[in-house]
Amino acid sequence: MLVEIESPYGLWSLVIINSLVFIIFAFSFAGPRIHRDWRSFGAFSAFIVALFTEMYGFPLTIYLLSGWLESRYPDIDFMDHDAGHLLEVMFGWGGDPHFGPFHIASYIVIFAGFVLLARSWGILYEAQRRGEIAASGPYAWVRHPQYVGFIAIMTGFLLQWPTLLTLAMFPVLVYMYVRLARREERDAIAQFGAEYRRYMESVPAFLPGVRRGPLGAP
Repeated sequence: MLVEIESPYGLWSLVIINSLVFIIFAFSFAGPRIHRDWRSFGAFSAFIVALFTEMYGFPLTIYLLSGWLESRYPDIDFMDHDAGHLLEVMFGWGGDPHFGPFHIASYIVIFAGFVLLARSWGILYEAQRRGEIAASGPYAWVRHPQYVGFIAIMTGFLLQWPTLLTLAMFPVLVYMYVRLARREERDAIAQFGAEYRRYMESVPAFLPGVRRGPLGAP
């Protein structure tokens, strides 16, 4: 992603460099401050490390699926780095995968996720400092834009470079973010009472336009 070179795998320096770049970049946007922030950020960081480990280090998914892939796509050398963009291969994109529809879509979704993180954490920090409910900016559309941002970034990377490990991690991380959101809402209700309940009734948790109250209850 960040560096294009000929040798496709076993490039552990690139695993470290790319992981650090995206983790530090996300840290500068998210700015975790409390224990729950660090938990969500740590889970996201594990996803990023797993992703780049397969992208530049050891292609576990390619090895595990090699028999099926080679029988289904006999003309493709799956040890070539471009073949790691499995969605482009499976849907028949014949050109450079970096300009394929899934890759372009991934950049848009990843960028949107980072923008959402940047805007939401700044507003949340100011609201916490003032002892108020964060209800402006992205918080006027969804109650947990910071988690939506993390999920969007992970979704973008899955579009770009899907692996068995990150696909397995994705639903676990989404579930973890939902549980963290529930806990945060219980704390907010304890702190703000009816004011926060009114906010919950008017703003959906994760999807704009889906009007729900407390998470898990219509």
